[in-house]
Amino acid sequence: MFDDFQKIMRRLVGVGGTQALSGIDARLLAATSGDGDTAWLAKATGAFLVSLCGGREAVEATTVLAETEAQGYWPAGFLQRLRTSVLNEQQDLADRHSNVTRKRQEAADWVDRSPNATWDSAAQEVVWGFLFPEGASCVHDPDLAVSSLRDRRTVDVDQLNLKPISDPITEMLFTSNILLTLPSDLSSIDDLPFSGTLCDKIKAVAEQEQKYWFDHPIPLDIEIEANEIIYGLRGLNDAVAFEKAAGHAAPDARMVCALSLSVTHTGLQTIARDYLQEVFTAADDMQHLDVYVFYEVASNRLIDDVLAPAVEQYLGEQSIEQLRRVFGVDGEYGRHYSFLKAVAALWHVLIDQRIRATFKIDLDQVFPQEQLVEQGGGSAFEHFQSPLWGACGRDADGNVVELGMLAGALVNEKDIARGLFTPDVTRPSGIPAGEAVAFFNRLPMALSTEAEMMTRYTSAGGGLDGQNTCLQRIHVTGGTNGILVDALRRHRPFTPTFIGRAEDQAYLLSVLFASSTPLRYVHSAGLIMRHDKEAFAALSIEMAKVGRFVEDLLRTLYFSYYVRALPWPDDQIKELIDPFSGCFVSHIPTTLVALRLTLRVAELLSDGDEQASAEAFDLMNLAADRLDPVIEQFRETPSAMADELAEQRAGWDVFYDVLDALEKAIAEQDPKAIAVQAAARRVVRDCEINPRAI
Repeated sequence: MFDDFQKIMRRLVGVGGTQALSGIDARLLAATSGDGDTAWLAKATGAFLVSLCGGREAVEATTVLAETEAQGYWPAGFLQRLRTSVLNEQQDLADRHSNVTRKRQEAADWVDRSPNATWDSAAQEVVWGFLFPEGASCVHDPDLAVSSLRDRRTVDVDQLNLKPISDPITEMLFTSNILLTLPSDLSSIDDLPFSGTLCDKIKAVAEQEQKYWFDHPIPLDIEIEANEIIYGLRGLNDAVAFEKAAGHAAPDARMVCALSLSVTHTGLQTIARDYLQEVFTAADDMQHLDVYVFYEVASNRLIDDVLAPAVEQYLGEQSIEQLRRVFGVDGEYGRHYSFLKAVAALWHVLIDQRIRATFKIDLDQVFPQEQLVEQGGGSAFEHFQSPLWGACGRDADGNVVELGMLAGALVNEKDIARGLFTPDVTRPSGIPAGEAVAFFNRLPMALSTEAEMMTRYTSAGGGLDGQNTCLQRIHVTGGTNGILVDALRRHRPFTPTFIGRAEDQAYLLSVLFASSTPLRYVHSAGLIMRHDKEAFAALSIEMAKVGRFVEDLLRTLYFSYYVRALPWPDDQIKELIDPFSGCFVSHIPTTLVALRLTLRVAELLSDGDEQASAEAFDLMNLAADRLDPVIEQFRETPSAMADELAEQRAGWDVFYDVLDALEKAIAEQDPKAIAVQAAARRVVRDCEINPRAI
């Protein structure tokens, strides 16, 4: 059994005189000469890959790893521990997953039969059948994969929402997240257009270690025109102006927009408000928006001044500390994502009962209103009023589902001239080698985008008509999705706070089969936002590239163990969420992460480019720092994830239980509940950033 994995590895990296399917000669890499950082990295990376291949070569490679660690190259120790974890995972596979073991044997048998094969579709199907089955299912007939997925996502509608959203500007809370990081050029902090006091504070924060990594956080030295905060709010303001001109909102109405603020370095929280004040001073008047920014200090005030007194008054035994662990905005993506959903329930109970739904956008997205009307079947507000949002129906297996969430789609700014329904992720023209021999999520992501996000409803017979039949969504984006407050309060979904990437996919997992009528997203055909990140946020994206890749590796680890910790069978979950969301849920997560990391580093080193080598060095160092403790934790305490999830779910139960109690007490005019409501309104009022008054 164990030899099967070694056979596959030998074929992937060219050990034993065969051509490397990955295009990477691991033995040559391990034999790199020199004593520089790049040479040590090449030796350690190549030795790691060869050490998984078995035989005399693996013994020699293990010696090289030990020597590189002895020479003071500390990631070599990480790679040795990673090697042990991979081999243990492969050794234990037969006891846990007979189907994956069978796929491993099939791949090994193919290696024996095809010593001269190249990385063609046949190789992809069999190798991916073991390492990346979600991709293997898409290779042979991509068109069939799209149509089959669409069939699996079809819902027969039993009951439309009898009271859909009718006035989005007053019934919906719009939310987004601000992600801040240090200036891209730390040497020019004194040249920033800020006060001397603020610049001094920024220099002090620059001495801190980075704590969190985001996709493309906003550097403090970004120009106003390239600043996502202003760009996104300006786009939202223009979208509301369009709706007013079309008669879809009262001329004097203002959209309520709640923003969370998260930072890469803890000290940035202390200067964030001053920074935002200066940014808004230089920005246009957002005359159609009321903007509230929630810092960690504000979320703590909501606990201390509002929720804690209410818990003590109405819930007694329940612990506010459980809520404190999950409720806030500073931390990984999962923390602020859950906050931006949950705050709508708080808003409805304590601030404005008219709020019946929340909708999240990302600040690098805008509503292309003219194209929505011309090609998408209506403006943004008209899509929000669909009775499908809140409908009930039966899925492809006959199970009743509640469509209490809403999901739209994206089109890239560079593609919108080709049409609104242009996928933002397109099918690859070929499957590269390198890292892709282990994992290539673009293929299932592209097919999932076509099947779910690009589906149109039609009145013609035999298709999805958007009235009797519609589509449920599993693949969603971090922006362009919403949830009805009533569904939010009954189902109580959340993203765990440790999730640092794909927080949008994790949100639904928490309640996937949690009731007899489980919560689902309804596909809003034609509600498509224009994604402009490449048009103005190129610097932020480039700065975050290494961190984003490492967070992607952590995503596989966390999602794989998250699914194991949920109270439903793994295979049942995988069947529903494949191919894209599910491709990050692996039965061999440590193996997959190890191969992705080392093959990617090897690719960068093979470029022979100084910049690529520097990226490889940063990647390995960050990965060693971030992955090592997580892998060790899962190895030492397999139940840790389930215990943590139980604690976090209990925290959210406290939140929704106390809101239920407060709503009842306020209706009864309980003076203590009225006082709590007043305290909540003070906190929210202090979070308001009103550009007109600055």
